Amino acid sequence: MTSTLTPAPSSTRNSLTSGQLTRVQLGLIVVGAILLGALTWVFSGSVNWARWIAASIVAYVAATYVISRIVEGRRKALDRVVVAVVTCAFLLVMLPLVSVIWTVIERGSARFDSTFFTGTMRLTPEDIAAQNEGAAVGGAYHAIVGTLIVTGIATAFSVPFGLFTAIYLVEYGKGKLARGITSMVDVMTGIPSIVAGLFAYALFELVFGPGTRTGLAGGVALTVLMTPVVVRSAEEMLRLVPNELREASYALGVPKWKTIVKVVLPTAIAGVLTGITLAIARVIGETAPLLVTVGLAQDTNYNPLDGRMTTLPVYTYYQYVQPGIPPEAGQNRAWAAALALVVIVAVLFTTARLLAKILKPKGLR
Repeated sequence: MTSTLTPAPSSTRNSLTSGQLTRVQLGLIVVGAILLGALTWVFSGSVNWARWIAASIVAYVAATYVISRIVEGRRKALDRVVVAVVTCAFLLVMLPLVSVIWTVIERGSARFDSTFFTGTMRLTPEDIAAQNEGAAVGGAYHAIVGTLIVTGIATAFSVPFGLFTAIYLVEYGKGKLARGITSMVDVMTGIPSIVAGLFAYALFELVFGPGTRTGLAGGVALTVLMTPVVVRSAEEMLRLVPNELREASYALGVPKWKTIVKVVLPTAIAGVLTGITLAIARVIGETAPLLVTVGLAQDTNYNPLDGRMTTLPVYTYYQYVQPGIPPEAGQNRAWAAALALVVIVAVLFTTARLLAKILKPKGLR
């Protein structure tokens, strides 16, 4: 006597495994939503990117829920909808960033040449005549040098102050002094950049006299803006170090200061370096405080203690609002300077990541 196996009724099947949408099907849903959003061009008679994106997102979320509800069930459909909403939100956030980077690269590449990196704005009459004829003259070498000097001064001041402050707050700070420092750091985090510039300008005017413009003054202004970012980032990274590591070091008789140097800092070095890099990126693009403290120069100045200097943000501002004749030459230099600033920040982030990987303890790599 033989028996045959009959499939279980559909009502008894597990709703979690009754059906699954494949990647191809999910991709077709995305393509269909995009094409459906493109129909808004037909009905409106004009191309409106914002309306197209909004319509595509609505169609994608709705189609995902309906199709998943039919194929996979209610629970999986809700999960698909949440994933779809989060994905669309992420893409919407990324759109402005991608647009800015694309625009800077597209417009800045026109003058991203050797002349731009070796020349200054100390133009001769022959250079001006060549510029009127459409030649690529003038550069931002002096602005790149000024940016590196001023930012280097701010980093040299901010990193020790910020790191030691964070160590004190995490490892030693208790009572009113620690609370007062924390409150002061919170206040400094929200200081407008122009206020930091005016503070540095007033300080140097009192010491060196009216009209003082130096790279050191610009470095002090950026230090006011950079220090609280270093403190906050380093403090959070140090707090993430497990207390068990500290206690194990203390149990071996290691002094507290040596535990901080040999255990705590190496463990948190990756996050600390990332925070320092973020702080540098925060101030390297500042314009307002440097307009007040550093000023503008047409040639290279290597001495931060004497004379005006030019930084890339200030150079970009003046080249765009005062492009000269023809205006396209100055505007091309402004976009190239913006691209150079983006490249410098990208190099800093890459360097910080490499250093963090190299300096991190072997067991944590």
